[in-house]
Amino acid sequence: MNGGAAGSVEAVFREERGRLLATLVGQFGDLDLAEEVASDAVAAALKRWPVDGVPGRPGAWLLTTARRKAVDRLRRDKAYAARLAVLQAEADRDGPAAEPAGDEDVPDERLRLFFTCCHPALPLEAQVALTLRCLAGLSTPEVARAFLVPAATMAQRIVRAKRKIKGARIPFRVPGADELPARLPGVLRVVYAIFTEGYAASAGPELVRGDLADEAIRLARILHRLLPREREVAGLLALMLLVDARRDARTGPDGQLVLLADQDRSRWDRAFIEEGRKLVVTALRGGRPGAYALQAAIAAVHDEAADVDTTDWPQVVALYDVLADVAPSPVVALNRAVAVAMRDGPAAGLALLDGLAADERLRGYHLLPAARADLLRRLGRRAEAVAAYEEAMALVGNAAERAYLARRLGEVRP
Repeated sequence: MNGGAAGSVEAVFREERGRLLATLVGQFGDLDLAEEVASDAVAAALKRWPVDGVPGRPGAWLLTTARRKAVDRLRRDKAYAARLAVLQAEADRDGPAAEPAGDEDVPDERLRLFFTCCHPALPLEAQVALTLRCLAGLSTPEVARAFLVPAATMAQRIVRAKRKIKGARIPFRVPGADELPARLPGVLRVVYAIFTEGYAASAGPELVRGDLADEAIRLARILHRLLPREREVAGLLALMLLVDARRDARTGPDGQLVLLADQDRSRWDRAFIEEGRKLVVTALRGGRPGAYALQAAIAAVHDEAADVDTTDWPQVVALYDVLADVAPSPVVALNRAVAVAMRDGPAAGLALLDGLAADERLRGYHLLPAARADLLRRLGRRAEAVAAYEEAMALVGNAAERAYLARRLGEVRP
């Protein structure tokens, strides 16, 4: 197998996976079938592209191939005979498969599938997990890490969610205005989870997966056009823009992790920061702020500071206090503890982190021992810092983060 062709197939499928699955589900109404024939199309590409070359429109090639394979599968199943006749007529009428459209003013096929996966009949965590697995292309272990649960548990949740969609005949469409409030929280959580995986990949050699971060921002922009008065939509878009503005400064020349305190802030995207700041103002107006608006406000405080020392840490802590009331979680508590350490000193932050150690939801979350290690290092408690760095390294899945922790470990180890 030609390595270049294999890489082309992987790159195209990674880019087109969401569009491909969404289009297939829209045509055939079966998520399992869509996943199976999408995989079959990739297998066919691995055979054909090294011989014939990469097609000029690889996404359309994969879609056409997958659709033919779906028709072949349905043809062999008598129960689908009548349905196949309708599907074939539609395919003939539409002509050859075209590349999916770009960024339009209306939701694309992927957004329709997002809303399908985020039906209120499904538990919220199942909504997010299913969409991350199917549309964002995360592996089941990667999704499990995002939820801090074992991979086997997550696999069962995804299977149950698929069965529920199929059994309940949940429609593939963007819901009406009266249905949106029940669906929107799940959709926003999914989009943010995709961005989070793009911002700091849970596994693999690279810290950032720019394709996922870009896709999440693109989808958030569509949602904002669709729902311009929804403050949490504006808050989520603001949060992602303000955080993604730092992307180029987060890694060094050889891909190593660069923490916020050490970043070259001249490399931050000022256009994203300015757009994000305006959206924060919109998101915070009109009543009790939402979780995304508050996180965006925290990101804005960081982006407005000239350096880490001049950051308004009292304001950051105050915003985390409000966030902990609006949307309490162990991760919010962890981030607040780090901010307290910057405001009041490492001993104050460490006391808060030690209080989180018994929280089962943080078991397996590498950032807790990593944060403890940093504060222990700053306090000169080297032996304890070594143990905490080693614990974090045993839990982290990303190579760039592991390399950073290894460097820190080398600095404190006698």
